[in-house]
Amino acid sequence: MYRPVPRRAGTAGAGILLLFQPIAAHGQTASQSAAASQDRSLDPTSPLDAMPDLGVEWPDLSQEAPEPVATGPRMTGAETRYSYRIDGLDDVEADRIRERFESLSALAQHHGDPASPAQLDRRAGQDADLLKELLRAAGYYDADVVVEVDQQQAEPAVVLHVDPRRRYTFGQVQLAGIADTGSHEDDLRKAFGLNAGDPVDADRIDAATTALRERIHDTGFPFAKVSDPQLTVDHSSGTATLALNISPGGNRAFGKIITPDNGVFGADHVQAIARFDPGDVYDEEKVDDLRRAIIQTGLVSSVRITPVEGESSDQVDLNVAMEPAPPRTIAGELGYGTGEGARAEASWTHRNLFPPEGALTLRGVLGTREQLANVIFTRHNVAGRDRVLTAQVAATHVDRDAYEARTLQISGSLERQTNIFFQKKWTWSLGAELLASNERDVIVSTGEPRERTYFIAALPGTLTYDGSDDLLNPTRGFRLGGRISPELSLSGSAFGYTRVQFDASAYQPLSDRLVLAERTRLGTIVGAPRDAVAPSRRFYAGGGASVRGYGYQDIGPRDPNNDPIGGRSLAEFSIEARVRVFGNFGVVPFLDAGNIYTDVIPTLSNLRFGTGLGVRYYSSFGPIRVDVGTPLNPQSGDPRIAVYVSLGQAF
Repeated sequence: MYRPVPRRAGTAGAGILLLFQPIAAHGQTASQSAAASQDRSLDPTSPLDAMPDLGVEWPDLSQEAPEPVATGPRMTGAETRYSYRIDGLDDVEADRIRERFESLSALAQHHGDPASPAQLDRRAGQDADLLKELLRAAGYYDADVVVEVDQQQAEPAVVLHVDPRRRYTFGQVQLAGIADTGSHEDDLRKAFGLNAGDPVDADRIDAATTALRERIHDTGFPFAKVSDPQLTVDHSSGTATLALNISPGGNRAFGKIITPDNGVFGADHVQAIARFDPGDVYDEEKVDDLRRAIIQTGLVSSVRITPVEGESSDQVDLNVAMEPAPPRTIAGELGYGTGEGARAEASWTHRNLFPPEGALTLRGVLGTREQLANVIFTRHNVAGRDRVLTAQVAATHVDRDAYEARTLQISGSLERQTNIFFQKKWTWSLGAELLASNERDVIVSTGEPRERTYFIAALPGTLTYDGSDDLLNPTRGFRLGGRISPELSLSGSAFGYTRVQFDASAYQPLSDRLVLAERTRLGTIVGAPRDAVAPSRRFYAGGGASVRGYGYQDIGPRDPNNDPIGGRSLAEFSIEARVRVFGNFGVVPFLDAGNIYTDVIPTLSNLRFGTGLGVRYYSSFGPIRVDVGTPLNPQSGDPRIAVYVSLGQAF
């Protein structure tokens, strides 16, 4: 006969599984077995010989085996769907434990699929063991889990009963060697953050160890080593001893930067990019910042920065090994805009033709209403991080509704830039421009065409504050910007004037899916009448970055031919609701208003309004914008619908 042997849940509380083993008996002797083998046919289907010494007959395999007798509750029947739940977690950190349980649970992974009794029993056992491990990680070393299968409902319910019992605490926290850090000891203990009496928790131990390693490297110990934590549990007292060994390796200051021959740039330029100077206390966070900045130049595919012993025992040098990236870029662009026509743009850039980071760009535009040839020299990280020196020569021809201009321009600027890697609060630029421009427009009073040549010198400057949370897709905060450009113009006689522009925008999140955004732009030209200022230097409004729904530069006073003539002052206002609809898609209803005025101060009268709806696709590199607008109070000749496509939000 067979005896059922139950497998108890034991410490894991994993349910009951019935196993079977034969009762030990006396076997046949070797001679009896040999004799039987000789007399028996080798046909595998023949009946087995009797075993008189055992006292039982061989079972008849043609008959169904009797159902074993269970010694505890167990599921019976065919495969069926099931439910499950955990009871008893209310007094512990239930949310964290439940979240991890759901991600690892066998019951959760197969929930909704039919399961046989054996499968369900096995999954329940695995999950009981899993729960115990999760509870131990949270400091409940005496926790017990008991499995119950409730078959009173249409589908079985597996219940995991948790008895967490007491939570262990730290009896001692030993940081051997921390005293060797001297005056930094208190700061490092605070960064570690675990003390005697705190509850034992594996997550907090990992976080504390990571924080200690980061902090000790950020306070001047580049060669510090912190061992893995060792935890000794005392079940009798319900406490644990946590021990780490710290080898500080000496407090150091930054020394020099070493750059093996790499064909990109040398140690002096790396030092200019760094946000630390020789003699500053070693800070690994600043080393990581330098690594990101070097990658951001686009000239390096990978960089490895290794602290090495300096010239003195209190210094650490940095060995900066860089792998160059392809330095050349070819780019192209095709586009069409209402009022701007079709255009094709192509450019070629060598980003390190004049090391370090001296780039040369050849750029050309061929369009129905614009042609351009442009040579640009730029040098990045000039005397500091993200400072860019630019010099360029450009020959352009533009044919707008307001004017036609052929211009030769020489300009240069020094600016502090922001970018998606290092978004900055404050940015600025200082520049100089010299240009000669032959421009055609009309006499406003008669509509007769005229042609004038202007020689202009300008000193433009900008200052911007960015208090938003994202460069391309802000959801909160605000931005303020100003531009001023004193200009000297010679067209028959010399005169001076100043162009001033102010921009402000604000962003308020109203919910997880809704952001309200507003924009204001004001501008003025002081010191000269409108007609004296070159048409290309006046203010204009209308278009995708202005008042949507109107054509490019179409808003404002017009000549007898119904073409815009620009003005001395500008006022624009926008408000839009940025709504996330599903996934990476969103919609943006908007209302814009603005006008151009001949007076120095914008009077805010006769505002032109445009409204519409935009679609956004939020890609990994920023939102892609498609806006469709219509004018609410158009002038004669304004389009009924205008479409704008660009990367980034409208403002």
